Amino acid sequence: MKGISKYTPLLNLPQGIAPFSLGEGNTPLIKSRQIGPELGFPNLYFKLESSNPSGSYKDRFAAFAIADVLANKGKICLATSSGNTGAALAAYAAAAGIPCKIAIVDGAPEGKLKQMRAYGASLYVIKEFGKNSEVSERVFDKLGEVAIENNTRLQVSAFKYSPIGMTGVQTISFELAEDLEHVGNVFVPSGGGGLALAIARGFQTWKCQHANFEVPKVHCVQPEGNDTIAGNLRKGLEEAQAVTNATTKVSGLQVANVIDGTETLRECKATGGNGFLVSDEETFECQRLLAIKEGIYTEPAGAVALAGWMKAVAAGEVDKDANAVCIVSGSGFKDPDAVEELIVHNPVSYLSSYKEMDQYFAV
Repeated sequence: MKGISKYTPLLNLPQGIAPFSLGEGNTPLIKSRQIGPELGFPNLYFKLESSNPSGSYKDRFAAFAIADVLANKGKICLATSSGNTGAALAAYAAAAGIPCKIAIVDGAPEGKLKQMRAYGASLYVIKEFGKNSEVSERVFDKLGEVAIENNTRLQVSAFKYSPIGMTGVQTISFELAEDLEHVGNVFVPSGGGGLALAIARGFQTWKCQHANFEVPKVHCVQPEGNDTIAGNLRKGLEEAQAVTNATTKVSGLQVANVIDGTETLRECKATGGNGFLVSDEETFECQRLLAIKEGIYTEPAGAVALAGWMKAVAAGEVDKDANAVCIVSGSGFKDPDAVEELIVHNPVSYLSSYKEMDQYFAV
């Protein structure tokens, strides 16, 4: 059995729920060839969730979320998204033959919107949604009412709203536990906290089945402009906090509300993990480094974990010989505008004649 289906017995799911699969899971775990070794850390790894069918880890979520809709004879997929959740749900809903309507975070990248539209989803961008906590709360409340009226569940990649879908995300932990004898540290990009929470819970689930397994430290990495969890985790506090306005330019991690934040903070803390805040500039630089040093093409959100790892290295908080895994989710093709900054100093050369080739192609 391939993909995430083989892990279904480990998951606490309603009877009869099995993933509606498009081949998600079994994503590559790549050992760093340059970034880690150049800093004296030979055991840095990248978990490439961007290789899932729609290009992010959200496909693991969608496989179970759509299975839940079908199991309850739902006739519509109703969701919110800043991009990747919507793309995943739109793809899986299309395959399941059900319509998909998505309330979109203000400022979502055009590349992600086009992907959702290509799958046939109906999109509705709502001003200030995702950026302003009050507006976001009211949108969630309204969508909750619509979901009840349509006898369906609002699909949001958060345990608070979609626990069955998020349970599928725990399979990332299972794959890491099988691939590495000692996982050590996992650096996780966080907006609302759902991914980090799923990974922390996944390792605890694996521990229940494998007594000798050592639960790794799960670190929550957030943009400075969306500090709902990481800052308080580092301070040793017990609660996450909403921000009035999310100012980060990193799409996908603009989540002003707490959502899964408090649970994420507590469960990361229980693993011995810490919180790391990174600037947008640090994130964009890591996006560049992943491309030119590791051959990994990701959107900015996919580089946040590496930026957090670098903060940990600079602070002396990671053992040089310990394993460390950075979760890389979100293909670079999803946010073409963000790529412009990466390539601005690397223009295409147009030759007026093939006779000019010698001066350009000489090594």
